[in-house]
Amino acid sequence: MSYTLLTREERYQIWAMFHTEHSVREIACALDRSPSTISREIRRNSGRRGYRPKQAHDLAAVRAHSSRRRRRITPAQWQNVERLIQLDWSPQQIAERARL
Repeated sequence: MSYTLLTREERYQIWAMFHTEHSVREIACALDRSPSTISREIRRNSGRRGYRPKQAHDLAAVRAHSSRRRRRITPAQWQNVERLIQLDWSPQQIAERARL
């Protein structure tokens, strides 16, 4: 099986089967997913009112978006790093200077 994110439709299927008291393994088999994927989905996205597919999908989207935020180094910053390396600065000195 290759890795793919759960779709909104799959989350609704999880909800429907979970509330009709199907086991995690039965749900996983029906969706052709790993049982650990299903149990993790239910655990991560259950609140006070239980597992809710719309809320689960929204929470997953927020987590996916926030995990992709990476700091990018601009060309000007690279030039500054190269200049400091030429001046025999250590990586620790350059990193500390960049924080300032």
